[in-house]
Amino acid sequence: MDKTAENASLPIKTKYKKKSQAANIWKRMKRNRIAMVGMVLFTIIILVVIFANAIAPYSNAIHQDMSVRLQGPSLAHLFGTDAYGRDVFARIVYGSRYSVLSGIIGVFVGISLGGILAAIAGYYGGKLDTIIMRVMDTLMSIPLMLLALAIVAALGPGLVNALMALMLAMIPYYTRVIRSAMLTIVGQDFIEAARSCGTPDRFIIIKHILPNAVGTVIVQATMSVGAMIINAAGLSFLGMGIQPPTPEWGAMLSEGKDYMMYAPYLVLFPGLAITITALSLNLMGDGLRDALDPRLKD
Repeated sequence: MDKTAENASLPIKTKYKKKSQAANIWKRMKRNRIAMVGMVLFTIIILVVIFANAIAPYSNAIHQDMSVRLQGPSLAHLFGTDAYGRDVFARIVYGSRYSVLSGIIGVFVGISLGGILAAIAGYYGGKLDTIIMRVMDTLMSIPLMLLALAIVAALGPGLVNALMALMLAMIPYYTRVIRSAMLTIVGQDFIEAARSCGTPDRFIIIKHILPNAVGTVIVQATMSVGAMIINAAGLSFLGMGIQPPTPEWGAMLSEGKDYMMYAPYLVLFPGLAITITALSLNLMGDGLRDALDPRLKD
């Protein structure tokens, strides 16, 4: 028997392997060049966060040397020095750890708490849904930064308190977005089948509803990290977040604003760091949204 006849006799599933959902999503993601640019940029930023110690010594970020204060960019100091003679490049490198990690941690915890409220509201509905969503609507009626400032003012300035304030302020947004995704799933036939079989509610929520809403959650998380980084930098800029001399992009902007006329690099480089990070995350979020859209499947 020749090979052609032998291949024809093989089961179809051995000749044609169905690609996994993750492979299909990655295939569609790669087609979006702008999203890939965002992914490359954010990958570089994550590498800077991880290998900050290898890129620049931490002592350069905190050591004060008034003999070299306010020197412009040079080979010795790539991004110049600040008013205390500290190396701006080293401060931006180490500031990435505080800014990026605070955004990731804040969004992870915020979406986790918002997801729990959304699951309860979307699954049970009725009065419980009404109460939860009206409380969320009330919180959303307050500008996010104003609510965060009020919480930080009550708790006191600092990294932990700033993160707690931003997480609490963002929970209503996460709850509404995730709940809307869950409402499209709760009415599906397989959910009704699970209920009719006597499956406990907690297993239905964990095993069926949350996994099917993960696409929306991933997109929301990706785009929210950029917003969280900007808001955290805003709190630090106002003196309510991370306190000097700890290197953080928002705090660096606050310190450099008094020297903008004759040392504009003090605000240029931290501003670029915030902008590029938020832009890369938004580009990734747009690409993920398109890749996860069922209407774009092959």
